[in-house]
Amino acid sequence: MTMEAVIAQKFPYATLVEAGKTYYWCACGRSKNQPLCDGSHKGTGLEPVAFTADKTDTVYLCGCKQTATPPFCDGTHKKL
Repeated sequence: MTMEAVIAQKFPYATLVEAGKTYYWCACGRSKNQPLCDGSHKGTGLEPVAFTADKTDTVYLCGCKQTATPPFCDGTHKKL
């Protein structure tokens, strides 16, 4: 059984990423290391989303965990 994602916050996380580095975005909302995974999803049926940064930049990662474009914010939090 898959649990529902917890809304970590209702706005995105501005996150500095480094080119070529792989990150694991927390999809469950339970991580204490938001917006990145700390393993808290175990037993929820939810898995983190891996992505590799194509350039060193600030990206906006979804905080509400409801985005249609994981791991990136698509503005869905404005409708919650």
